[in-house]
Amino acid sequence: LQYPPGTTKIYSYFESRGGAYEEVCFFGLQYFLKRYLVGSVVSKPKIDAAEAYIKIHLSHPVFGFDEKIFNRKGWESIMTKHGGKLPICIKAVPEGTIVPYKNVLFTMENTDDDCYWLTNYLESLLVQIWYPTTVCTQSREQKRIIMRYLKSTGCESVIEGGGHLFKLHDFGFRGVSSVESAAIGGCGHLVNFLGTDTIAALVCARECYGESYAGFSIPASEHSTMTS
Repeated sequence: LQYPPGTTKIYSYFESRGGAYEEVCFFGLQYFLKRYLVGSVVSKPKIDAAEAYIKIHLSHPVFGFDEKIFNRKGWESIMTKHGGKLPICIKAVPEGTIVPYKNVLFTMENTDDDCYWLTNYLESLLVQIWYPTTVCTQSREQKRIIMRYLKSTGCESVIEGGGHLFKLHDFGFRGVSSVESAAIGGCGHLVNFLGTDTIAALVCARECYGESYAGFSIPASEHSTMTS
């Protein structure tokens, strides 16, 4: 309802506007594409359910619900015209790429002129890529610190033998908000290191990135065994 009449294309882009680091290690898009956007994802039951929620959520106590608010015709068009597949084009830098901040990481554009409204419908989902990208970026910076001090203390042999890849082990499954957070955040960490006990991250790496085994455990104890 808010776009100018005659709009046919919406082109959106994602960038890091700034932050603690001047470089961003981009990661996580492929998971969200495979998990939520690939294939036939629009169906009549989903449209019906969405409309029911919207009618409650956006109804006015006096004036009721404006039928124009929920674009049922648009969603049904995607279902019938495109077989439920989203007419959207997403272009991105390769995941794992180091990009200076204030540069485009990925773009989105509708491929059906009647679905110009779809592009930014996906924003709330795809901005969640900032989480694995942030983990990946911070993990890289921590790796650089570890390597710098290994070199300055005469421990280059640790780096040569790959031991530095186990210097920041991921036990983080217990400390995140969900299994999905453990999977995508832990997978972002594995871009830079090999040490992890977050199994959800290994599953994510295998199912979404084709990496048969992205990380390994270490000999470690836990509180209950040390205090028993």
